[in-house]
Order: sequence, then C-alpha cells, then structure tokens
Amino acid sequence: MRLEGFPRPLTLRDGTSLTVRPVKRGDQPALLAFYREMPQEDRLFLKDDVTTESWADRFIRRIERGEALSLVAEKDGAILAEATLYRPRHGWSAHVGELRVAVARSHRRRGLATSLAGILVKLATDQGADKIVVEVVENQVAALRTFAKLGFQQEAVLRGHVKDIRGARRDLLILANDVSHIWAAMEALVADSSPEVH
Repeated sequence: MRLEGFPRPLTLRDGTSLTVRPVKRGDQPALLAFYREMPQEDRLFLKDDVTTESWADRFIRRIERGEALSLVAEKDGAILAEATLYRPRHGWSAHVGELRVAVARSHRRRGLATSLAGILVKLATDQGADKIVVEVVENQVAALRTFAKLGFQQEAVLRGHVKDIRGARRDLLILANDVSHIWAAMEALVADSSPEVH
C-alpha cells in the first residue's frame, strides 16, 4: 500500500527533529540494528525474537501483503523508534487494529511513542478501523502509562499467558479503545503540551 505524505518531519517536545516514514523492503538491516541495540530486558516480552534475520524477512512480507502497517522514526539514517499496526484484512475483526510501539531508550519520555501512535491511529481510521487494541505485559509500566494517556482501558487479563525469554510467566493485559476516544485523548494531550507533529 502506498502512503501519501511520507516521509514527514517530526519534532519532539525537547526540540529533537526526526523523520517518520513507512518501513519498506531493504530496511531489514536497520531494523535488526535497532532491535539488537535494545537492552535484553526491553525485549523480554516482545512476541517475536526481533533480532533474527528470519523475523525481519517475515515482517517485511507481512507489510507487503497488507497485514501490517509499520512506521519508523529515524535520524541520520538510524532508526530510533518503530511502530506497527496489525490488522486482519478479512473476518469478524477486520475493523480492529493491534498497535505495537518500540522506542530506543535514548529517546523515551519525549512524546515519540505517543506521536507515532497518533499517526498510525489516523492511518487506521482512514482505512476503516474503529477500534484499536494493545497487549501489554503486567510490569511494562511505561507502556501502560503511555496507552493510559491515550484513553486505553483494560478489557481483559490473561493470567500467566506470557512466558518471557527467561521462562518467567507473566499476566498479559488487553487494553482497548475506540478511535473516537483516542482522538479526544490525543487532543487533550496536545492542548497540555507543545505540538509534537509538524
């Protein structure tokens, strides 16, 4: 799927300037570098082993099939964040998107995750999605805080559903929000701080 308006500039709350663009074939090495540089504890609860070439190839194929829409924020050619919206193309949940966001530690707490989520929500709305869900492991405090700011509410808890790469079991929280509520929450955030997307 061809997306209009990209690449686009993104200015964070602290004035840092980044570029946001869709992920494309050929980005595998940069994606792997981004995830391999991420501390292991930050990768404990990811669904896939995002440090392998096989994952990167599968990920690009999903994007090319239209099963996922992924954006990266980069500076000087280095990826600093990656956000993906997964959405089934057919079936009873075709109106629902699943959002995932990963940000380099060096660029957290600057509004980057919120900005990327906002761009993906807008794109999902344009494509007909009216509900967004996220899956968060119980002790991912920063992620829970980010999505709470966007108005996500807990809808379910799957006890002991996640086993991290160390073998420890954790509860998986399913958070959800319909698109109209997300936009209201985002407008409130923008009103409380300087604009992040230009």
